[in-house]
Amino acid sequence: MLSDRPYMRGDYQRETTSAVTWLLCAVLAGFVIQNIFGAWLKSPAIEAMLALSPANIRHGYWWAFVTYVLLHANLLHLFLNGLGLFLFGRELAPLLGNARLAAVFFAAAVAGGLAWGAAHWLAGGTMLLGASSSVMAFFVIYACFQPERDITFLLFFVLPVTLKPKVMIWLVLGFDLLGFLFSELPGRGAFDTSIAHSAHLGGALAGWIYFRFFHANRGWDRAATLSVELPRWLKRKDAAARTSFSQKVNLPRRPDLRAEVDRILDKINSEGFGALTQEEKHLLDEAKDLLSRQ
Repeated sequence: MLSDRPYMRGDYQRETTSAVTWLLCAVLAGFVIQNIFGAWLKSPAIEAMLALSPANIRHGYWWAFVTYVLLHANLLHLFLNGLGLFLFGRELAPLLGNARLAAVFFAAAVAGGLAWGAAHWLAGGTMLLGASSSVMAFFVIYACFQPERDITFLLFFVLPVTLKPKVMIWLVLGFDLLGFLFSELPGRGAFDTSIAHSAHLGGALAGWIYFRFFHANRGWDRAATLSVELPRWLKRKDAAARTSFSQKVNLPRRPDLRAEVDRILDKINSEGFGALTQEEKHLLDEAKDLLSRQ
């Protein structure tokens, strides 16, 4: 009976909240707590403990390599990072899954913190705030997935501009590289505390490393399988062979056919449609036509 299947019952597990929602809530909560203690209570305790700074690194506050992404300098800083996290995160969540998306977010935060800490080790009282390093990682991964997809945005919130992600990411990386070389690199100029170019570059590097050596390399996405596709003439031959094979499938009797269809549906529910063999897919198509006629 269809009502006996777990996905037809009321107790079937519903879709869980996206990791993007949890991350946005964490960032927003961090900003609220930061302002409660900082702006309203006139206490710098939260930033002193959670923001990343050379002093915190020297004192062994290792959690600051992660917690600094929960703090922001102002509402505009929070809005821009939150917008980037939402736009890129919602595109990546179905491709990476909630667990890997959250892991990339915090791994990029650590990578950005390490890059910024190395550049600012002698900078004195500067501190790093904001989730921009993680947003940069998401941007790089998105550009790897969708390099040719057109994106239209408002330049200076006024002028509409359409660019491809692969062009946008190179422009942003070039801007951050120049900013790092001429404002953050020790001995080359005054440290620019308003834009953490080194943290952006560290987060971008973490995103590229994840996609190149962990995601696509292990076949977790379609891009990995496309990179090792067979030549077209072999694929045509293989498709023809599958067609000839599938035509030889003998459908069982009606009671056995229903049992076999139930087994295949259970397999789809537990393992996904991609787990079916070619014979099972053909049997499902043939059974659908046969049962609809009877």
